[in-house]
Amino acid sequence: MNQNKNIKITGALAVALSAMLWGVDGILLTPQLYNLNTAFVVFVIHLFPFLLMNLFFFKEYRHLKTMTRSDLLYFTLIALFGGALGTLAIVKSLFLLHFNNLSVVVLLQKLQPVFAVILARVILKERIKRHFALWAIVALVAGYFLTFGWSLPDFSTEGITTVYAALLSLLAAFSFGSSTVFSKKILGNYSFVSSTFFRYGFTTIIMLIIVLFTDHLGDFSQVTQRNWLFIALIGLTTGSGAIFLYYYGLRHVKASLSTFLELMYPITAVVLDYFVNHTVYSPVQWVAAAVMLFSIVMLNAEREHVNSPQKNIT
Repeated sequence: MNQNKNIKITGALAVALSAMLWGVDGILLTPQLYNLNTAFVVFVIHLFPFLLMNLFFFKEYRHLKTMTRSDLLYFTLIALFGGALGTLAIVKSLFLLHFNNLSVVVLLQKLQPVFAVILARVILKERIKRHFALWAIVALVAGYFLTFGWSLPDFSTEGITTVYAALLSLLAAFSFGSSTVFSKKILGNYSFVSSTFFRYGFTTIIMLIIVLFTDHLGDFSQVTQRNWLFIALIGLTTGSGAIFLYYYGLRHVKASLSTFLELMYPITAVVLDYFVNHTVYSPVQWVAAAVMLFSIVMLNAEREHVNSPQKNIT
C-alpha cells in the first residue's frame, strides 16, 4: 500500500517537474538561440539528446524488428506533429517576440486540449459531451483576450509580429494536441524510455530532411559558444530530460491530476517572465489567463469522465 502510494507521489512530482522545466525553457533557454535559424535550432535540440541516448539505450533499436507498420506510422506522426511541427511553431513564435510577452505564447500553447479532444473524436471515435463545445469556445475567446486585451488585432508593421506569434502558438497547440492523440494509439505498448528514444530519433530524421531541403545544415559554423551552452542545457534538462520525466509520471498518475500538475508549466512561465523580462499583464489579460486555464481543466475533466467507462471495460 505504502509502496504504491510512494510511486504515485513520485509520478506526480515527475509530471510537475517536467512542466516546470518546460516553463523555464520557454522563458529562459530557447529564446537565447534567436540568432540561429529556427529549423536548425529544432534539429540540434533533438539531435544531440538523441545521440546521447544512443550511448545508454542502444538496445532500444531491437524494437524496430517487431514494430508493425501501424507502430511506425504513429511514431512518425508523433515525431512529425509533436516533435517537428509543434516545436518549429513554438520556437519561431518565441523568436518573433524577442523576449517580449513570452508567457503569452506559453499560455496560448495550453489550448492544445481543445484540438486534442476534437481530433480524438475524429480519429479515436471518443465520445464528447455537449459541455465540451462550451468550454472550448470559452477557452478560445479567453485566449483572444489574453493576447490582445480589449484591442483589435494590430495588422500594422509593428503589431503584425504579435499576430503572427499568436497564430504560431495556436499551430503549436494543434500540433501538440495531435501528437497526444497519436500517442494514445501506441504508447501503451512501449515503455517511457522506448517512447522518448523513438520520438527523438524519428524527429531528428524529419528535421534533418527539413534542414537539408532548406540548406541550413551548414549553420553549425554560426553556433556560438553561448549557443552551445544553451543547446546542451535544453537537450539534457528541458528537452529529453523533461520528456522522460513526463512519460514516467503519466504512467503513475490519473489524467485529472496530471491536468492540474501540468499547470506548473504556464505558472512557471508567467512568474519567470515577470521577474526576468519584467512582463506585466493588464487586468483583462490576468482574467483571460485564469478563465482559459480553468476552461482547459474543465475540458480535461469532461474528457476523462466520458472515457472512464471505456477504460474500465478494457
